Amino acid sequence: MAVRIVRLGSPRHEDEGVRIGTVRRPPRGVRKEEFASRDFYDVWYPQLSPLPELVQAAQTAQAEHDQKAWDAFVKQFRKQMKEPDASRTLDLLAALSHQSNFSIGCYCEDETHCHRSVLRELLTERGADLR
Repeated sequence: MAVRIVRLGSPRHEDEGVRIGTVRRPPRGVRKEEFASRDFYDVWYPQLSPLPELVQAAQTAQAEHDQKAWDAFVKQFRKQMKEPDASRTLDLLAALSHQSNFSIGCYCEDETHCHRSVLRELLTERGADLR
């Protein structure tokens, strides 16, 4: 059993389990009824996505290939994930990773400059089983 970190919209892996969308906004131009069948997500959970101002900061850092700005984003997002609700959710996901398969993801093409890389680190720090 494990959690998998994925790019939303990518083909599902065998035994992936429930796919959780940790994004601020649903996919554009896709009907809600098609989110799962088009491999976006089964459950939308924006509580694990960056706040809107952090999304903007991340997009700017990505577009400008600005490592200093990216590092500042990571610091702020980690701070956001220390808030009680987010922290408890990460603890829950880490615990569930020992009992079932599921995935979490975002739309970004490059995981190394996506908040899901930070989620991967945070789950690892909590002892989650990751694929």
